[in-house]
Amino acid sequence: MLGRLSDLERRLALPYAILMIGANVIGAVIVFVLVRWVLPLPDVDDPAAVQRTNLVALVAYLAFALPAGTLWVLRLLRPVLAWLRTDRAPSEAEQRQALLAPAREVLVHGALWALAGVLFTALNARYSGHLALTVAITVGLGAAATCAVAYLLAQRVLRPVAARALADHVPDDPALPGIAARLLLTWALGTGVPVLGLALVGAGELTGVLHASSDRIATTAVALGGIALVVGFAVTALTARSLADPLEAVRHAQAQVQRGETDVGVAVYDGSEVGLLQAGFNRMTGGLREREELRDLFGRQVGEDVARQALERGIKLGGEEVEVAVLFIDLVGSTELAHERPPAEVVELLNEFFCVVVAVIDDERGSVNKFVGDAALCVFGAPLPHDDGAGAALRAAREIRRRLAEDVPQCDVGIGVSAGTAVAGNIGAAERFEYTVIGDPVNEASRLTELAKQQEARILASEAAVSRAGEDEAGRWELGGSETLRGRATPTRLASPRADAAASA
Repeated sequence: MLGRLSDLERRLALPYAILMIGANVIGAVIVFVLVRWVLPLPDVDDPAAVQRTNLVALVAYLAFALPAGTLWVLRLLRPVLAWLRTDRAPSEAEQRQALLAPAREVLVHGALWALAGVLFTALNARYSGHLALTVAITVGLGAAATCAVAYLLAQRVLRPVAARALADHVPDDPALPGIAARLLLTWALGTGVPVLGLALVGAGELTGVLHASSDRIATTAVALGGIALVVGFAVTALTARSLADPLEAVRHAQAQVQRGETDVGVAVYDGSEVGLLQAGFNRMTGGLREREELRDLFGRQVGEDVARQALERGIKLGGEEVEVAVLFIDLVGSTELAHERPPAEVVELLNEFFCVVVAVIDDERGSVNKFVGDAALCVFGAPLPHDDGAGAALRAAREIRRRLAEDVPQCDVGIGVSAGTAVAGNIGAAERFEYTVIGDPVNEASRLTELAKQQEARILASEAAVSRAGEDEAGRWELGGSETLRGRATPTRLASPRADAAASA
């Protein structure tokens, strides 16, 4: 048999079977010791013959039960091992088989213990009915405690299998006993069984079924009390770890999430509501990751400040009057650029151009409101207020011009800056809208950009923008003549950077 075992069976199934059979052998030895030397037994005609008979029967039964149990356990595990070899997500039936493997394995132990109980009860009935009853009760109590320990050990040993089975899907209906059932079972089989045995001994003495010396009764009490302490501790410890391990993993992962790390998750290896908790935590972190991705994408589309305002205040159509400064920038000769260069090269050049624009605007705490082909509308003072929006817009105009000349000399631009009262808000329909700024400063900045393309400095600002700027930045600009811009009824007095300011921007 061992020669035909696969590598997977040697690594998983065989150690598992040996551990389970070992637990049952220990349980059988404890039961034999209790019956042979500890428990008070009724008087029989030939005690030595009874002991020899039971010892021979125990050795013979173990010689049969050990290989039979091993083969039975391996046979039950074969469907699970067959699925594991395929290295794929399990079907619903395969998942259930993997999760219920510990429970089915306990059925093997229970069947072998039940058979042992029947055989040893029948064997001892020929000597004494009271002896047969004592043996039957002792075997039954030993079977219950041993099966409880075996189940908890099996659950822990097969934890990697359960993790594989639950990796892709966690059933809504738990396949294993929940926390409450597990704790009650732990108490009943780890502590209740030995205490029940002690109570039955006392009842036997009180009813006259058993007759034992005080020393034998004391020995029985000490032995059963010791079993209650040792087995109860072992079962409780295994149950505690089966609950504490996943909870500690969730707690550590939660601490990572609190530190801002959302790319975390926990292994799901429990088929009860503990597994639902593990899976729920993973779904929660997945939702957080998706939310952060959407927030990042939203922020890239509309601007981080607009996105934050929308998340904090909600979204509603309409606008409000605000004091803003507006910077409009547009490429010079974009039509020729698109005609002379391949589309991919044009896109790459535009991206380099806009990278400079966005970096400078961010440094000045403004926002790029929109990209319009090869142009950009930048706003200072909306959606977040700015203590010197006009000064920031004027500085940004000079800095963009300097940075483009150094980093992207292929891009020649015109820049217009204006300031004044405008309406800022969500404009459009409920199904599709955008945050934008509408008003005279926007129109004026756009027209100044067209005019700036014809100037050597390529930058023009309105007198309104310079007058609203701080003293330091306003001193870097000089006022010139007035011009009636296209589409406007009144002339606009123009301003341009001083030669030394432009050079030192």
